[in-house]
Amino acid sequence: MGVVPLPQVSRRWLRYTIALAIFALLLLYLYHRSLRGLSGCGSGAQPCVSEGPPPSQILQQWGAPEAPEPGEPPCLGPRGMLGRLVRPFRASLSLDGDVELSQYLVGWRELIKFLTPFGSIFTFATSEAFTKVTALEARVHGPEAAHYKSLVTMAAWERRAGRLERPGAAPPDSARSSGSRTALLLHRALRWSQLCLRRVATGAHRGPSAGEQCSDAYSAVLGPHHPWLVRQAARLAFLSFPGRGRLLELACPRTTEAEARAALARAAATLEEVYNRTQGLLAERGLLQLA
Repeated sequence: MGVVPLPQVSRRWLRYTIALAIFALLLLYLYHRSLRGLSGCGSGAQPCVSEGPPPSQILQQWGAPEAPEPGEPPCLGPRGMLGRLVRPFRASLSLDGDVELSQYLVGWRELIKFLTPFGSIFTFATSEAFTKVTALEARVHGPEAAHYKSLVTMAAWERRAGRLERPGAAPPDSARSSGSRTALLLHRALRWSQLCLRRVATGAHRGPSAGEQCSDAYSAVLGPHHPWLVRQAARLAFLSFPGRGRLLELACPRTTEAEARAALARAAATLEEVYNRTQGLLAERGLLQLA
């Protein structure tokens, strides 16, 4: 009595072993991709920029940090995690309807910092994003920086210079991807992040869990563009996704749940605004099929 039959133990052990093996293969896959992405740094025309512009330059571009609004939770203030994420993304939305790439990439670096503590499912996403952000920064701050001020100027120049890939044709070396293709891949990852954060903020207590909602967003946005191995590892990683309460606590600490939900919803709304503008610009230029 109380002894588990051997076949049941074997099946459970096998299931966990397969899950661990798939996740280990995912990590090896990402490590290999990261090495390939970084191997082009410092060689050829594009230098490697690993940390983006110095803080003094960023502050000069943004202006002084904004004071928090009355009653605003600290996480949305100038020193709060969500505040540091939202401000550069807002600043990337230029008045002429373009997207300024330097601000966009600063926002992405803050988004990576924000998502990393959320668990293993974000580890592979942020690892991929970090490589792409670094590659695009090499152009934005490199010798051809004049052509990489904004999404529109980048796309126009790369088309004139014959640097755009054929739609759906992956370059043999991802480190040599066009800036437009790299921006498209970041654009898709931004959509998943935005949907996931919005659903964490607005999900009902008795509805689907945060993990289920973010997994559905992954399947809709990123899954169709990932190989089978990555999709399976992502599905398994979502099983250990933090609960909604823990995510809200990480996003906006030392506040009530209602305040954290409202703050996260505001951040997700900013990401959605950036996504929508970028989507329109890429669609107008026929660039949504580059990857």
